[in-house]
Amino acid sequence: MTIKHITNYIEELAPLNYAEEFDNVGLLVGNYATKVSGVLITLDTLEETVDEAISKNCNLIVSFHPIVFSGLKKINGNSYVERVVLKAIKNDIAIYATHTALDNSKNGVSAKICEVLGLMNTKILIPKKGIIKKLTTYVPIDKADFLRNSLFKSGAGNIGNYDNCSFSVLGDGTFRGNENSNPVVGERGEFRTENEAKISVVYESKNENKILKSLQENHPYEEAAYEIVTTENVHQNIGMGMIGELSKEMDEKEFLLFLKENMKTDCIRHSAFINKKIKKVAVLGGSGSFAISNAISANADAYVSADFKYHEFFKAENSILLADIGHYESEQFTKKLLVDYLTKKFSNFAIILSEKSTNPIYYI
Repeated sequence: MTIKHITNYIEELAPLNYAEEFDNVGLLVGNYATKVSGVLITLDTLEETVDEAISKNCNLIVSFHPIVFSGLKKINGNSYVERVVLKAIKNDIAIYATHTALDNSKNGVSAKICEVLGLMNTKILIPKKGIIKKLTTYVPIDKADFLRNSLFKSGAGNIGNYDNCSFSVLGDGTFRGNENSNPVVGERGEFRTENEAKISVVYESKNENKILKSLQENHPYEEAAYEIVTTENVHQNIGMGMIGELSKEMDEKEFLLFLKENMKTDCIRHSAFINKKIKKVAVLGGSGSFAISNAISANADAYVSADFKYHEFFKAENSILLADIGHYESEQFTKKLLVDYLTKKFSNFAIILSEKSTNPIYYI
């Protein structure tokens, strides 16, 4: 079993193209062809994390946060990032990061928070744009059904709860092949007009390679004419944060105590009480102040996230309870999520939950 086998399965849960543009996800240290002896799951990769991997015979660390976030101009051990990379390379240990790819997954970080809090009727808080693309191609009418079905089988034509979705219109296509062509219909140098179907299908960007391969293999023409555009449509099952409902409403203090116990946090910073019952709750793991307005627009009674700045608490404006439970605390259950996910698939080597807390923040 190679690292590539492991990461392919992780990317079924959290495709790398789900990640935000600023992020650095995927295999950061190591080679995809390396055989795996064991996998250590962690939130952060520190020097002690690499030591733990060594002691437990794990040559692959799957980390939520990327140890290499921005470019390294040199690796000489002068920072903790450089020391981690050096130690991993010296000990043949690979490091893979999921970060915002898992944040944007329907079954990722925020979904795990919803599970811990027992939220029901959950949905994505901020559906992601730029994930849905549209392919348009042109094919002889008598070959349209065959090509359309081939594209469906490769992942095209899925819209929400529907599949096999497409749109077709009939028209005349023209072409003329040069002396090096090998036309399916007509002769070289001959101007042709053919009755064709224009077929359009939408698809998730993660499936693009499979879909284009299917197009090339199943289109009858020597040169398949096609167009691809990235739409502004949002994907209802991909995006940041989630919103759901508690099984029963609580008053604000009761909710915060419930939150403190279930999220295992020593400190919650919150906005002013407004004598409002809490039933509808929005959550987002990690730094989530950017989504305060989204939580308000979704009519959430409370918004649970981390890293709110002083002035951002004013954004509550007597309409919502803001609860900052801490960055590490909001993401701590992600390790268990990944361990459970990988354990279901792989049983011929150890999938180990890191015992080390990498939380850099302490309370007194």
